[in-house]
Amino acid sequence: MAKKEDSGFASSAGLMRYFDTEDDRGIKINPRLVLGAAITFTVLILLLPVFLPV
Repeated sequence: MAKKEDSGFASSAGLMRYFDTEDDRGIKINPRLVLGAAITFTVLILLLPVFLPV
């Protein structure tokens, strides 16, 4: 019986595994801040026609 190897992703497709690496570069943003900004922006867009009628 042939031995089945666990090679992960197909390397021929150009996919790479990044499970062991952690990138500390870049901006770290709290997910609550992103969610709050999205909700605030949505409410602002919905209320904009009330304060600035066209």
